[in-house]
Amino acid sequence: MLGSTHGTLTTHFRARVVACGEEPHAAVHSMTAAAAEGDLDVSGRPLHATVADLDRFFRPESVAVIGASDTEGRPRTGITRQLVAWAERVGARLHPVHPTRESVFGRPCSPSVADLPEQVDLAVLLVGDPLPVIEELGQAKVKFAVAFASGFAETGEEGAAAQARLAAAVERSGLRLLGPNTNLNAFEAFRDDLDGPAIALITQSGHQGRPVYTLQELGVRLSHWAPTGNEADLETADFISYFSQRPEVGAIACYVEGLKDGRSFLLAADRAARAGVPVVAVKVGRTETGARTAASHTGKLTGADQVVDAAMRQFGVIRVDGLDELQDTAALLARARKPQADGVVVYSISGGTGAHFSDLATGAGLKLPTLSEEKQRELHEWIPDYLNVANPVDNGGHPVGDWRGRKIIDAILADPDVGVLICPITGPFPPMSDKLAQDLVDAAETTDKLVCVVWGSPVGTEDAYRTTLLGSSRVATFRTFGNCITAVKAYLDHHRFAASYRSPFDEAPRTPSPSFRKAQALMRPGHQLSEHAAKQLLRAYGIRVPREQLVTSAAAAVRAAGLVGFPVVMKASGARLAHKTELGLVKVGLTSASQVRDAYRELTDIARYEGIELDGVLVCQMIERGVEMMVGVTHDALFGPTVTVGLGGVLVEVLHDAAVRVPPFGEDQVRAMLGELRGRALLEGVRGGPPVDVDALVEVVLRVQRMALELGDDLAELDINPLMVLGRGQGAVALDALAVCR
Repeated sequence: MLGSTHGTLTTHFRARVVACGEEPHAAVHSMTAAAAEGDLDVSGRPLHATVADLDRFFRPESVAVIGASDTEGRPRTGITRQLVAWAERVGARLHPVHPTRESVFGRPCSPSVADLPEQVDLAVLLVGDPLPVIEELGQAKVKFAVAFASGFAETGEEGAAAQARLAAAVERSGLRLLGPNTNLNAFEAFRDDLDGPAIALITQSGHQGRPVYTLQELGVRLSHWAPTGNEADLETADFISYFSQRPEVGAIACYVEGLKDGRSFLLAADRAARAGVPVVAVKVGRTETGARTAASHTGKLTGADQVVDAAMRQFGVIRVDGLDELQDTAALLARARKPQADGVVVYSISGGTGAHFSDLATGAGLKLPTLSEEKQRELHEWIPDYLNVANPVDNGGHPVGDWRGRKIIDAILADPDVGVLICPITGPFPPMSDKLAQDLVDAAETTDKLVCVVWGSPVGTEDAYRTTLLGSSRVATFRTFGNCITAVKAYLDHHRFAASYRSPFDEAPRTPSPSFRKAQALMRPGHQLSEHAAKQLLRAYGIRVPREQLVTSAAAAVRAAGLVGFPVVMKASGARLAHKTELGLVKVGLTSASQVRDAYRELTDIARYEGIELDGVLVCQMIERGVEMMVGVTHDALFGPTVTVGLGGVLVEVLHDAAVRVPPFGEDQVRAMLGELRGRALLEGVRGGPPVDVDALVEVVLRVQRMALELGDDLAELDINPLMVLGRGQGAVALDALAVCR
């Protein structure tokens, strides 16, 4: 697996992607390119995203429409007409291709691809079966193609086989394909009268992108729309990588039903994070029903949702649940400047509104600082003394007839602890709401701080909303409290993340450690290791285990207990033995030689009765005081090895309190994992107990990650439970372990 030859690397990667359900050709293509650059991690996987040059896809100089038609009433005619209009907008020469037509919409028609008058950048395939055309396109040196046809992986096994044949043909041809099962969204008309940073849109279902596309009617610029469909070749990750390098793109909005390959997605997210370009995504599949429906729509793996969620968070992808949240959050992140502070002030014309909004915002994790006494005295120059101005700021009714309203807003924005001002206007109340909206817009033009307005009217035709607020490129306007809070939190979180982001791929191991060579000798392909063997595997990676000896007689057990030191724990050890406690195969707190002899006989009798083959009995040092944790490795269908940490012992099955990450990751992510646990207070000490050695726990997780990276697919599963984390400065000890080799 870790050989340096091209053949070894390619074989390993092909096996991995086939197991994940991915078409192997594209993965191998990127793999071999990475191998040529020497840009591979210790398990032979790429460390940087391959960025497809999509300029000629979105802005081609010449386009061929295969199967073009101008016969009224036929679906192909409408599509051809739209493509003609699009080609004119982007300045491309369009060439119809049809074997029986001399012209289409007055344009000369070629009978085949081979007869085109020039080499084209993009071919749009209006044919039921695109496979026969692909070879011709490759011979004609066409750079890109789009296939609208359906009936592929979204239909089941037969369709998946057809899609695999299509993907293989594309790989041989050298062109890049969008689709199949895609649509015309890439050829939409985008408004060119809007300025500022734009949103680039990626969707696997065209209709799900409509809410974001219509943001243009609210003054938000869109630059691209990539409808990826079944992703036989080009995938979501390709477009994220490309869009993150475009200077006009301020944010990337994605609707994702399933991922083609988890690693490619994370590499693309990493590229966007390096560039500081926020990625906002709706990822369906949180429920079994959603996952099943998504698979039937585009034939994609949706992945274990907990892993998908953690992987996105790990690389800064902002996951939202609804299309309304997608449009509002992407719009804010695309247009808002970098925050000057993370404090949020709520400014309202009603104490009730301010209290309600503040509760929701605080509950979501936004920081609402209490304004200083000096600032409150300043605000009370224009606001009656009986009103609260500590935050939220209640003005009792925004001043209409003079300059005081603007003074209030400017004073709030001048506070150095304030980075965001949010004004919920629950309903139009002219002239006060009109003046308030205008003052907010005017103030926003003079500050680098974010000004948000929630316009609560269900009508939305009011002049203050349609003209004043939406006419401003500096005010972020929302229609609901929830969407405003979601977007503002995402905005602050993104910039906090971007300011400290260090790519884990830069620090990923590229060569195997001495531990790997020791571990290789302990692996037994296709078998589960005994506890004793699994602990040897941990010891190879420097993970501490108790003093223990494996014995095969009662007399040897007594001698071992004397060497280990009383009290001891005795456990049956066997290759297929997973749940020892339930079978009575663990004896704890043995303090004498007679107890050890009796325990040995009882353990071996139980094993004999249950038909369990043992390799011996472990006599172990007994470690009592500490917090029981669990650290493990499993394999996800999309992302490969994943590392989990959580509360251990019986609590892991009762509370399911665990956090997961996808390697590679650093110490900061391990500490973030611990921060996600509901039971994290146990690590800090409860009921007078001392805090435990969190640094040692972090080190164990990092060593387990190294094991997962180096052993790769050879390690199917690892479960350290319990890992006893001792008092501060005393380390952590793996009391039990299970390992399964692939």
